[in-house]
Amino acid sequence: MICRLAYNDAAASPSSRPPRRMLLLYARRLGPPRRRTHFEPQRHHRHMQDGTLTIQDGKIIDPATGRNEVANLYVVDGKISSVPPPEGAPVISAEGLVVAPGLIDMHVHFREPGQTHKETIATGSQAAAAGGFTSVVCMPNTSPPTDDPRGVAWILDRARQTACINVFTTGAITRNLGGDEMAPIGSMAQAGIVAITDDGHCVQNHELMRRAVEYARMFDLAVLDHCQDYYLVGNGVVHEGHWSTILGLPGWPRAGEELMVMRNILLAELCGTRIHCQHLSSAGSVRLLRNARGRGVAITGELCPHHIALTDKTISSFDANYKMNPPLRAQEDIDALIEGVAEGTITILASDHAPHATFEKEVEFDQAPFGILGLETELAIFLSILLHREKAISLDQLIAMYTVNPAHLLRLRKGTLRPGADADITLIDPNLEWVYEKEKSLSRSRNTPFDGKQFKGRAVRTIVAGKTVWELGTEG
Repeated sequence: MICRLAYNDAAASPSSRPPRRMLLLYARRLGPPRRRTHFEPQRHHRHMQDGTLTIQDGKIIDPATGRNEVANLYVVDGKISSVPPPEGAPVISAEGLVVAPGLIDMHVHFREPGQTHKETIATGSQAAAAGGFTSVVCMPNTSPPTDDPRGVAWILDRARQTACINVFTTGAITRNLGGDEMAPIGSMAQAGIVAITDDGHCVQNHELMRRAVEYARMFDLAVLDHCQDYYLVGNGVVHEGHWSTILGLPGWPRAGEELMVMRNILLAELCGTRIHCQHLSSAGSVRLLRNARGRGVAITGELCPHHIALTDKTISSFDANYKMNPPLRAQEDIDALIEGVAEGTITILASDHAPHATFEKEVEFDQAPFGILGLETELAIFLSILLHREKAISLDQLIAMYTVNPAHLLRLRKGTLRPGADADITLIDPNLEWVYEKEKSLSRSRNTPFDGKQFKGRAVRTIVAGKTVWELGTEG
């Protein structure tokens, strides 16, 4: 009953995007844009096959509707129902568990096409399901980049074939992520993107960025920005401070992020378009965001787990699994980020799941690629730190940051347990203590600094359209 990896390995590992003629045929076959896509695993029980079941005696938390109660949740034909299913439908006991809307991670890198030695849509979606995520949003820095409707069509088609969860995709702001020519945003919107971003890169040309923001407004698309001023950052690879000086590594100053956060605030205010600052890492960024949101500017920010779980002191080992962009910073930045979450300045949680092959990370620190895995550990890290250790937010608030908030920003018809909604559901045990073992990961890569770490809280079952796609204890 659990979604397994089932694909032809040779077919799943193209060295590049398929020929243009094939992509054009894909695009024509797809017809009107479809924004929700997931693989339909085979079922043997009739009710399980049509996504009909009862989740019994769980604590239902749905921030979108304000619901917080111990009750039964009904699913009929893959949709949340206000009435019980027919007699004989399966029953899942959720006593002692939280029943939440399916979690959304709006910042992942699945590396397909072109980099499938790191990850594929199939393996990435399995890792997401194991982390409790029913929906993810892929970044466009594939090889080649997702910067035209053919690429968008290919990714969505591939997701329909191989993913066990809902896979959405973004489109690039600029062609080839080059920062100097705007990509065809309108046609990509029609093909099914949910936002635009050059994530992994940052548009340095402010005039071009303004035009892209204005264009995105025409299609009601959010603009997601990796905030990095290339001129200030230079060849920086770690936080500019005590440890960069001691270790002799090039520094990445906070101002390199904060300048672009300020740029985005000004553009959001000027253009009236939703702009989202990705993976915030500095205290100054939180301060800027707080001030702008207090004035009603349509600017949002996200927090990734490693930026509150680790400080730049960890780089003293020269382990490239602690190398990420933006870099790990000082304790004062962690304190400000947690405060930003507690006060509502930062409203979205995400992983920035960035898989890399082992041989790519096992090089000199300054030569290694940025990024780490995140999908299977992020919920546990946020529960352990924000809920249990710091008591910064309630469980209801944490779930909102993974459901209704990203769904609202990206205009996704997800993130709620309202009757009639898709039955995407995550069952969570917020008090379960466990140890993460990277060799048991469902990702294709192993680049994580959290191997052997103990956490408190995790997802125990992931349900998409009424069908269980992952359950704790059935990974083997």
